[in-house]
Amino acid sequence: MNRTKGDEEEYWNSSKFKAFTFDDEDDELSQLKESKRAVNSLRDFVDDDDDDDDLERVSWSGEPVGRRTRPGSFQSLSDALSDTPAKSYAPELGRPKGEYRDYSNDWSPSDTVRRLRKGKVCSLERFRSLQDKLQLLEEAVSMHDGNVITAVLIFLKRTLSKEILFRELEVRQVALRHLIHFLKEIGDQKLLLDLFRFLDRTEELALTHYREHLNIQDPEKRKEFLKTCIGLPFSAEDSAHIQDHYTLLERQIIIEANDRHLESAGQTEIFRKHPRKASILNMPLVTTLFYSCFYHYTEAEGTFSSPVNLKKTFKIPEKQYVLTALAARAKLRAWHDVDALFTTKNWLGYTKKRAPIGFHRVVEILHKNSAPVQILQEYVNLVEDVDTKLNLATKFRCHDVVIDTCRDLKDRQQLLAYRSKVDKGSAEEEKIDAVLSSSQIRWKN
Repeated sequence: MNRTKGDEEEYWNSSKFKAFTFDDEDDELSQLKESKRAVNSLRDFVDDDDDDDDLERVSWSGEPVGRRTRPGSFQSLSDALSDTPAKSYAPELGRPKGEYRDYSNDWSPSDTVRRLRKGKVCSLERFRSLQDKLQLLEEAVSMHDGNVITAVLIFLKRTLSKEILFRELEVRQVALRHLIHFLKEIGDQKLLLDLFRFLDRTEELALTHYREHLNIQDPEKRKEFLKTCIGLPFSAEDSAHIQDHYTLLERQIIIEANDRHLESAGQTEIFRKHPRKASILNMPLVTTLFYSCFYHYTEAEGTFSSPVNLKKTFKIPEKQYVLTALAARAKLRAWHDVDALFTTKNWLGYTKKRAPIGFHRVVEILHKNSAPVQILQEYVNLVEDVDTKLNLATKFRCHDVVIDTCRDLKDRQQLLAYRSKVDKGSAEEEKIDAVLSSSQIRWKN
């Protein structure tokens, strides 16, 4: 995007962009590398219940959902690379002389930079020779003020050929970093690409080209553009991320077309009971997995919309898969599917419950989806740590678990304390009294 002189000066007169500082790093590549490790909140996409658990929320409106989180799950590359700059202010460039009493054409480069730093208006047009312009830039850099440096760079960008500008900035790394940051902020992809070509920074050149997909709204055109990015000179790790992005969008286009048809036909029960709120196109991988677990949980692995197919294709970690599937099936109150998710069978045919995310985590998610107390009690009982088990059982009023655990611990005082929390004359109170009066238990206290 090319800007006129007026556009660039207006940028600093009313900027919504954040200023560059000496602590800033060019972290586009690190953002790309984090993209598959970032987990999007799994927020309600089927109903409007509040859910404060970051790992249970799905953004289903297409809007961003907070910052990238810790390693462990996935986020779309477009989310990882999208910017929301904060507002900041920079010195104003020249205005008509009559508007200011102290306007002068005789300021030295040093004086001009000091005035810019104080937010005063200065005309830079008097600096006509290359030597004067470079001296002005060096004075700005010596002041260590990012806004002033960028204001001078805007002037140089407008008054120098790009070949001369690039050549001079190549040996002035501080100013170069500011220009790169500025060009990214204003979205001048063409000049940024030219700059990276001049500097022979191939990976940044590839990444800048890749960012162009954010401006393509049509899914098919975006998919074809991403295909052109696959062969660009990324690192091996980044190339894998680009390939995944292309493959995910390709899958989403197929799933979206099929599900739109099923929904409009009105013959599929899941779509009749739970109409979709938004398209699946361009959603993050973890959201796509949630969608698949919600609408296509029982499909064969050979179908593109199968959760197991997604898990294998994108190498989704077991913990992330189980967590997402649990959130989706619990949302539907499909308790049989929840039970099957944690039931394993050994080679002798014996079954046992296993939860890679921890049964305490399972209990929290089930409770937030209004699981019946009988189901909650089953999973609370599977929590290995006794203190955690008692805390969860007490919190979610799983009376039998509390009573049985206190009995097994021979903790009379804790059982007496719990007796005051149950309803008088209830079955739970009768059970506590029976346990307390048992002659077969040797109480510790």
